[in-house]
Amino acid sequence: MPIVLTNQGAVQEKKAAAKAGTTCYHCGEVCPDESILLDDKYFCCEGCRMVYEVLNANDLTDFYRLGPNPGTSLRAGRREQYAWLDDEGIASRLVDFENDKIAKVTFYLPNIHCASCIWLLENLYKLDSGVMASKVNFLKKEAYITYDKASLSLRKVAELLAIIGYAPAIHFGSLEEPRQQAPVDRRFYYQLGVAGFAFGNIMLLSFPEYLGLAEAGYQTWFGYLNLLLALPVVVYSGRGYLQSAWYGLRNGVLGIDLPISLGMLTLFLRSAYEIIAGAGSGYLDSLAGLVFFLLIGKWFQQRTYHRLSFERDYKSYFPVAATIRKNGEEKSIALNKLKVGDTVIIKNQELIPADGLLIRGTGNIDYSFVTGEAEPVAKRAGDQLFAGGRQMGDTLELQLTREVSQSYLTQLWNDEVFTKETAAGASEFANMVGKYFTGVVLVIALVTLFYWLPKDMGLAINAFTAVLIIACPCAAALSVPFTLGNSLTLLAGKGMYIKNTQVIENLVKIDTIVFDKTGTITDGHSARISYEGDPLSEAEEAAVRSVAYHSSHPVSQKIALLLSDHPLTEVTGFAEVTGTGVSGEVGGMKVAIGKSEKGGAQLTVNGRERGRFLLRNRFRAGLEELIAGWRQHFSMLILSGDDDREKSKLQGLFAEAEMHFRQSPKDKLDFIKQRQAEGRRVMMIGDGLNDAGALKQSNVGLVISENTNNFTPACDAILDARQFTYLPQLMTFIKWSMRMVYGAYLLALGYNIAGMSFAVQGVLSPVVAAILMPLSSLTIVLFGIGSTRMLAGRYLTKITPPRDDSHLTGE
Repeated sequence: MPIVLTNQGAVQEKKAAAKAGTTCYHCGEVCPDESILLDDKYFCCEGCRMVYEVLNANDLTDFYRLGPNPGTSLRAGRREQYAWLDDEGIASRLVDFENDKIAKVTFYLPNIHCASCIWLLENLYKLDSGVMASKVNFLKKEAYITYDKASLSLRKVAELLAIIGYAPAIHFGSLEEPRQQAPVDRRFYYQLGVAGFAFGNIMLLSFPEYLGLAEAGYQTWFGYLNLLLALPVVVYSGRGYLQSAWYGLRNGVLGIDLPISLGMLTLFLRSAYEIIAGAGSGYLDSLAGLVFFLLIGKWFQQRTYHRLSFERDYKSYFPVAATIRKNGEEKSIALNKLKVGDTVIIKNQELIPADGLLIRGTGNIDYSFVTGEAEPVAKRAGDQLFAGGRQMGDTLELQLTREVSQSYLTQLWNDEVFTKETAAGASEFANMVGKYFTGVVLVIALVTLFYWLPKDMGLAINAFTAVLIIACPCAAALSVPFTLGNSLTLLAGKGMYIKNTQVIENLVKIDTIVFDKTGTITDGHSARISYEGDPLSEAEEAAVRSVAYHSSHPVSQKIALLLSDHPLTEVTGFAEVTGTGVSGEVGGMKVAIGKSEKGGAQLTVNGRERGRFLLRNRFRAGLEELIAGWRQHFSMLILSGDDDREKSKLQGLFAEAEMHFRQSPKDKLDFIKQRQAEGRRVMMIGDGLNDAGALKQSNVGLVISENTNNFTPACDAILDARQFTYLPQLMTFIKWSMRMVYGAYLLALGYNIAGMSFAVQGVLSPVVAAILMPLSSLTIVLFGIGSTRMLAGRYLTKITPPRDDSHLTGE
């Protein structure tokens, strides 16, 4: 019977090591041994020890007093190289501002995680006097750095950050894409401010009239002042609604903005007439309040998560530069300058930037992020290599056969699904309602006009305009942003980050769900490892554990934990070749653990093959319950880039016709298109770049992310992987949130009917309008926020919010 290990053993070992005092003083990671000691403090690697020395030498050890183990580990991977930042063409695109003396740059630093990080980064000037100022935006994980060009270069700033454990994440897209704009532009805030200022002052000037205390002379002057205040509200603050309504009319589309614009213009024109003619004070307070509340709703709806990006492609995954060999010399060059025929140097763990022929070295290429196939592929000189693969071994030399923009991987982004513009207009549901609502309002207004016209022309015009005023669907327009906007906030607190409120509307219409397999329904953190082969003696198991223990490779670490009942013994001649395996001698036994052609890690003792260690993925917790529950409501399928080795495990969950393996990224994209052509509304659930086309094409693309700060392809929503179990409850909450929008519309309809009863009679006074319209808007806002919080209490209370360290501690 095979021995099996899950990640629980790792958690227990970490806790035990912490109690024994063998955790790294800098980062808190478990130390492999106690060999790295400085000032009576243990460190897990030379990198962490070096950072401590730098901080200690610059009198910055207060960093360690701000929190327990505040640093980040430098053990995994090699230190970043930034020689390519010396390229003036690259540097000029990355800096925010520069003159002859100073330069300012913004770096995204994914390792920022606590107050200690902020303190250290804002004290960079103490580490290098060339840094003039540094400021941190914790939510965005960004550092804004000003430096002296005479003593520092952009490369040196990046290397300084990397040395202390905050390597900047700079990708290919940084050179070609404009900097991400704020979710709401500055002009919008001006519009909101103008509307708010005018609303408050018009209410103040109208207050004497509300109480019947205004004298005739003052009332006239106050009316003209109100008219001046209301003019910028209409032409500036309300400009977006007027433009949207006009464009809709030109294109034959009746949306929610049309009745809103009719109401705004009617309020202003009738008020202007009454004030100028001395017939009354008008409804300018209602007008300003209407526009102000609508803009507040738009702001609430447009809020987004600054630290997440929902629109990413391969440029966000690729590095900025590559190393080429030309005339016998190596130099860094920006990816967009690579040409066919260039010889590119690919080192261990580096990405292949473009398609080419392998001319030197042995390739061990991991294409998992492109195809979804988890097993690395062996390549030899003369073989074709494709962009997006990662070399897991020795240095390679590659001769490019295509430019970056024409490679196999980037062909996927030439599909129209990635190039077509997606309009971010009003709510689809609101526009559908608006189309019918506008017609009904115009009919009622015209009937009212023609009813009163033969009897009293003045009353007819008053009644006609009153209907347009009171029927303005401002309250209804607020229901989507406040109800669904608050739902976005509540969902984010539970680890589900949704792009905008339109995604919620799309989610409730889904009838087909397509899953990727590897990384989506499987959990890499809880993968099981087992040994199959000849029985091992106690001494052999101890020797295998000792050799595996000295490697930081995840498989080696799992093997060491699998055999943790045996004592560690001294290893001589230890060697590790990345992508090949580890070897060493223990007590006269030569142990080698390396890649097996049959899969897994092959074990050889004294030159004889003894067996294999097999790493098997496990399905995410709650998958069976999720599939069983959704089976009643959705059609479900599997699209995987892997082969069908795990088909038998999935047969209990999916039918034969529902499972599709060996699917390329283009195959997945075409599959989604085919289902949509059949009238299906599809949600794609994936996790990697190989799912990008399908995620973008689907009606809703949901990414399962092990770390929401890391790369995720373009999508509509991101789910923290630790929350996968709660996905059914989250979807139920979303469905009920949309039902609350329907309820808010019914409530707004009630207010409109009540106001209409006054309007059709021509007896709608400014005081009634001033009370009824803001009251209806306020009621909808409170209903939207209150109802979604009530739903959260019912469906989200039992969902544990994800914690930054929960996936590390196991708690």
